[in-house]
Amino acid sequence: MPCIQTKVSVKLSEEKERNIKTRLGQAISILPGKSESWLMVGFEDECRLYFKGSNEQPMAFVEVQLFGKSNDKAYEQLTAEITNILNDELGIDPAQIYVKYEEISHWGWNGRNL
Repeated sequence: MPCIQTKVSVKLSEEKERNIKTRLGQAISILPGKSESWLMVGFEDECRLYFKGSNEQPMAFVEVQLFGKSNDKAYEQLTAEITNILNDELGIDPAQIYVKYEEISHWGWNGRNL
C-alpha cells in the first residue's frame, strides 16, 4: 500500500502527468512486495518551492509512504528511478529533487485498518 505524492514547481500537462504516473507505477515494484495494483499517486504542479534560497530552477519534492518497511538498497534504487523519471519527463535536474520516505505501521483502507 504505497502512496507517492509529487510536488513540482513547473506546470504539468495531462500527458506528462499520465507518463509520470505510469512510470511511477512501474518503479514502485523496486520495493519488495509493492506493486502498482495498490499504489496511490498524487500530483501538485506549479508549487512555490525554494531550494538553497532560490526558485530559479525547476524543482520537486516527492513523498513516498508505504505500509511496512523496505531496505536501504531498494530505497536507493527507487530514488534513482524517481529522479530519472522527473528529469526525463520534466527536465528537472536530480540535484533539485528531494525524495522523502515514510514507513507506516498503521494504514487504513476500505473502512478498516490493516
